[in-house]
Amino acid sequence: MKYLKEDPSVGDADSGEDVAESSILLEAQLQEFRRQMLELPPNYDPIARADLLLQIGRTLIRLENKQDAWEAGREAFDVYIDREAWEGAVQACDIMFLSEQPESLAALGQGIWLAVTFPMDPELTVAMLQHVVDETPPDSDGAAVAATVAHYIVDLRAEGRVREDLMFYTNQLLATVARRHSDVKDQGAFSQWFKKLELEDPAKFLPRLRNVVDVLVQDEWWIDRDAIRAKLPVQ
Repeated sequence: MKYLKEDPSVGDADSGEDVAESSILLEAQLQEFRRQMLELPPNYDPIARADLLLQIGRTLIRLENKQDAWEAGREAFDVYIDREAWEGAVQACDIMFLSEQPESLAALGQGIWLAVTFPMDPELTVAMLQHVVDETPPDSDGAAVAATVAHYIVDLRAEGRVREDLMFYTNQLLATVARRHSDVKDQGAFSQWFKKLELEDPAKFLPRLRNVVDVLVQDEWWIDRDAIRAKLPVQ
């Protein structure tokens, strides 16, 4: 999967030589992306530059150059928002979150808001919500809400084999959250836990996700949510 985390146990035995070789390859990729940016024509579409900034940002994350990755993500974000390219904006938020900078949580919150508000790659939406699961304490209801919304979005928006894979993934995510939250170990206990936390009704868990987003963003909103909502076909 493109956005979701791979099994962390895979690749743990990489040698120093492998790491060095990987860094050389990443540096070469970085230089190529920067070369492509320099060669953009005078009348280039800003989206083309933003797409390259995403590539640069993700490469910089892998090279542990997180400050520069943040700057690439932030510049790309502004372009995508200006052009109402919402999925690109969410990808930029993902880069900014992974950059581990002072405003990374604000970036995560805004990325989640956009990813849930607009139809886009459901795997990207799930990945953004999983960040909440990973960042919150084991007993946090916020993790349960995020995992539930991830499952709901997949059920609502995904199709075919992608839907099957992501439904399985989000089911496992929910099971993991339930286990760490309340030591849930079987289906009966899970059903009770799910009902107790009022995770059965979107009318209840979606407003709770808004609260999670507000905690992440605080007063650092970089988008005008009211203006964006006004353009939505259904209010």
